Formats: sequence, C-alpha cells, structure tokens
Amino acid sequence: MRVAYLVSQYPKVSHTFIRREIQALERQGFVVQRLAVRGWDGPLVDQQDLQERARTRYLLQGGAWPLVLALLRCALLRPVRFARALALALRMAVRADRSLPYHLIYLAQACLMVPWLRAFGALHCHAHFGSNATEVVMLAQVLGGPAYSFTVHGPEEYDKPLFIGLPEKIRRAAFVVAITAFGRGQLWRWAALADWPKVQVVHCGVDPAFHAETNGCDGDARANGNGDDSNAATLVPRLVCVGRLCPEKGQLLLIDAVATLARQGVALHLTLCGDGDMRPEIDAAIARLHLQERIVVTGWIDGAAIRTHILAARALVLPSFSEGLPVAIMEAMALGRPVISTYIAGIPELVVDGDTGWLIPSGDAGALVDAMARCLNASAPQLDTMGASARQRVLARHAIDVEAAKLAALFRSHAKQPKALTQPARSRLQPPCL
Repeated sequence: MRVAYLVSQYPKVSHTFIRREIQALERQGFVVQRLAVRGWDGPLVDQQDLQERARTRYLLQGGAWPLVLALLRCALLRPVRFARALALALRMAVRADRSLPYHLIYLAQACLMVPWLRAFGALHCHAHFGSNATEVVMLAQVLGGPAYSFTVHGPEEYDKPLFIGLPEKIRRAAFVVAITAFGRGQLWRWAALADWPKVQVVHCGVDPAFHAETNGCDGDARANGNGDDSNAATLVPRLVCVGRLCPEKGQLLLIDAVATLARQGVALHLTLCGDGDMRPEIDAAIARLHLQERIVVTGWIDGAAIRTHILAARALVLPSFSEGLPVAIMEAMALGRPVISTYIAGIPELVVDGDTGWLIPSGDAGALVDAMARCLNASAPQLDTMGASARQRVLARHAIDVEAAKLAALFRSHAKQPKALTQPARSRLQPPCL
C-alpha cells in the first residue's frame, strides 16, 4: 500500500520519532512518500536524517511561482472543487491564530501537492501535528486527494484547539491518532460525540537498535559509562536532560535545583542535551549561578551521542511544565535508566512513581530537589532494579513495530475515499467560526 506523509518540517532533530514510524511502516511492506513544507536546508547532525532529506519532496523549495501556478491551474481545471476548498480555507481563517494569507498559502500548497499524490499513487495521506500540515492535507482531500488522518502530539494543539480549527479537522479526517490516553481525552473535548471512535491511541515507539546491549549500574562508575568501578568513590554522579531548550521543558527550574543541591554540598553533574530558543537564557543562568563546572549544554547531537549520555547517567530528569509524552523518557527507560519527571499529560501513563522513576508535581522546585537527591543517594542495586523495571515497561508499551502495525491496520481500513460529508449540527463543541 502506498501512503504519503506530510510534516511541516522534515527531517528535524527533535522529530526522530516520525522517521522511526515511517521506517517501521516500510518494514511492514508500505511504500511511503515523504512530503514536507520546509526542511531542505537546515542543519542536521544525524546521518539517517540526511538520508531522509534526500528522499523528501518539499512544497516550498521551488519558491512562490510553483504555488501560484498550481493554484491557477487547479482553479481553471477543477473550479467546483477549488471553490469548495477556497471556502473551507476562508472558514479556517476566521478567528484563527494565523491571518487569511497563511490559509491561502495552505490552499496553494494543497493545489501543488495533489498532483504529486496522484503521480505517486497514494491511497491515504497522513500528517503529523494538528496545525498547518493537517490543514494542507484536509484541503488536498477537498481538491480530490485521498482520505487523510493526522497524529496529535501536544501540547501545542491542546493549548489552542479552536484557533487551529481542530474540531473541523477531526470531523473531516478518516481517523485521528493520539499518542497517549490523555491525548485522546483532549481530542474528545473538541470532537463531536459521533467522531469519538475516530480517535485511536497509537504510541510513539523506541527503535530496537537504539536500546540494544544496554548496561546495568556499576555504582557511580557508570557516571563515566565505562563499567569500571575501581575508582567509583572519586566519580561525580551524573544526570541527563534531553530535549529542546524551551519554556515548557522546565530547564530553568532544573538549573535552579542543581544550584540548590550544590549549596547543600551534593556532588552531581548535569548534561543538557539539546538546543533551542532558550539557549542564551539557559547559558546566562548557568553563568550567573556559577555552575559551569556542574552543567554542560551539548547543543544538537545525533542519536548515538544521546545514547552515550543517557548510559553515562544515573537517570534522566525532565521537569516539564507542559508535554505530550517525551520520546526522551521512552529512550532513557529503554536504556535501563529511571526517570525523574512530572505528573502531567501522558507521562504518568509510562513512568510509575517509585518503580520506574520519581514523579513530582509540575513547577514544584522543592519536590524536584528532593527527587534528584533521592536519585543521587540511591544505591546501585536500587537503580538497577528501577532501570530494569523501566526497560520492561517501555518495551512492552512502545515497541515501534507493534505500534506501526496498529497504524498500518488503520491505513488499510481507510484506504478508500470517505463518503461525502454532511453538514454537522451546531453544537457547543463546534463554534460558528468553524
């Protein structure tokens, strides 16, 4: 079966889970067309991402003229479908977080994409994230493209469901994927009751190659990841945080927690793996608190380097304020490392407090310091037991080939064009602007 994937930016350092999903579908016999709005010229650090870039076709790479010509061609050759798609784009612009010109650009992108889908022979089109990529595949369906679906990760879609027209996107979709039960509940809030069965839970998966041949805890010698505990007493216990440097991940709170523990005389070292808009602010906080010897920021690194840093740490710490379910948590657990994180979104569905890690209330600085101290004071056997439990739990719930098989079944069951849509009744869940 041939399916197309559309992502706003692909490949991307923080979106390796999409690459893994596509590759898992291909192992199951699917032929996948990679489409993206942008991403052909950004920096990449992973060789697999570079290979994916070479296989991806980009809607904006040719500039404005291909979009304008595609728009005019569609308007001339398919005037009825074009009028319907234009009307939908205008409705989506009402009270949207982006102004009307953006939605007209989405329409032009859909006009350009539909011939690509036909030439490829796509029987279904899937988008990741519920924002502009999903609007493009929705407009493409109105223009004569295949049925579509989309995966919602959160938290951005949960923060502004009406501004991105989420109820309309759900109504027109063949099905919708949530990556957690929490996410499914968030989508049910904005979907008509008749559309609830469309929302299916398919977890993001961990790559078997990533978590192969993990090691247990050899005391604090595992701080260097070398398995030699002959000088464990002289080694500094390590923690690692993996993720974009952004407000919702809570890295500034984490830096304050390290400062508090340092004042208490606790030995530790923290590695922040990632980069992002908050890098200058985070660097400034580290300098202001004189933590340059205790905290290192790596910038963007590839999967192999992330794996090395996780294995060199006692645990992953991610004190997020807002989330879906971070892939970094899955990866750390798959490598046999417990997790320190927060009671939000889908995290408690995977991390079990006291068994596979430590969970704290989001934004509770004291609880974060206490959880980090308990982790740093834990014995090697305790860390081994928690790590083994974490690995067992994540591999049972997030095996990439198992989750891809669920998605494959959904694609096969919705490969044909859906029936014509009927005008839904007004409800409190669907305001007049949508």
